[in-house]
Amino acid sequence: MPSASVLEQKKQIVAELTEKLKGACAGVVVDYKGISVADDTKLRKTLREANIDYFVVKNSLLGFAADEAGLGDLKNVLEGTTAIALSTEDYISGAKILYEFSQQANGYFELKSGFMDGEVVSLEKITSLAKLPSKEVLIAKAVGSIKAPISNLVYALNAVKDKVASEQPA
Repeated sequence: MPSASVLEQKKQIVAELTEKLKGACAGVVVDYKGISVADDTKLRKTLREANIDYFVVKNSLLGFAADEAGLGDLKNVLEGTTAIALSTEDYISGAKILYEFSQQANGYFELKSGFMDGEVVSLEKITSLAKLPSKEVLIAKAVGSIKAPISNLVYALNAVKDKVASEQPA
């Protein structure tokens, strides 16, 4: 039986973790078993630059916090070594960074599950989100699709103007 002070510390950790889960728009749970210190440092730096909170957490504490945050289904993947990445601003960048890292990790770093807007999502959905092009690429494609018809209209009008001008006597 843990002492009262240890139990109180754990309750405080669960309360803080619950608030972090509730405040995040998206999160990804990973199994980090076998990661080297150098790789972990590089990964943490990349996540920090993207404003993503990444930390190792005990499965039991995350399970309690997930229940309190309404994410009880996360408990299904809480075994082995567990770390979580939480984002308060960007839905996709955490999944993208962790997915790319897992692809280079040769099996020692794996995505487990995740959540978005207070709902647990499948590993397949996390993976599909991670494979989306970057925000800048999506914006460029949208602008290009809007610009193309307008450009075609301008070219057509210029062609008509040039044809009319060439048919008139000088």
